[in-house]
Amino acid sequence: MKVLIIYDSQYGNTEQIAKAIGGGIGGEVKVVKVGEANVDEFASYDLIAIGSPTQGGRQTISMKSFLDKIPKGALKDKSVAAFDTRVKSTWVKLFGFAAGKIADELKKKDANLIVTAEPFYVKSTKGPLLEGELERAAAWGAKLAAAKKSSADDNAGRLDRP
Repeated sequence: MKVLIIYDSQYGNTEQIAKAIGGGIGGEVKVVKVGEANVDEFASYDLIAIGSPTQGGRQTISMKSFLDKIPKGALKDKSVAAFDTRVKSTWVKLFGFAAGKIADELKKKDANLIVTAEPFYVKSTKGPLLEGELERAAAWGAKLAAAKKSSADDNAGRLDRP
């Protein structure tokens, strides 16, 4: 399975999470910062995970711009997942989070969201990550791999003939 993980990171926390997710998936995984991502490569990947820090209740401006530029057909039936980093705080819930907004954008582009968007927590805006988050990210990566395999197995059993 070929996996592409695209992230944005302001203080290095989301980058650490993205790399831990990749480690949990195993196999052929490419982890790139959003500015280095190339939409033209999407077709060669079996799974694409996209993550961003939550800023003002949404993904970073760079990530939003990248998502806006993805042509509608580029993710047609592509397996995707979304994640973010955020502060654990009641007042932050008022504005929302990046992962859900990323997932919504991917679904609008006809992507197949294979798991619920996942949050990872930082102590404060600049970090550090809360204890255990890297391990949780690796476990989520393994969950992504299993969900993708299950999805592929389900599709292999279907007959799409008249």
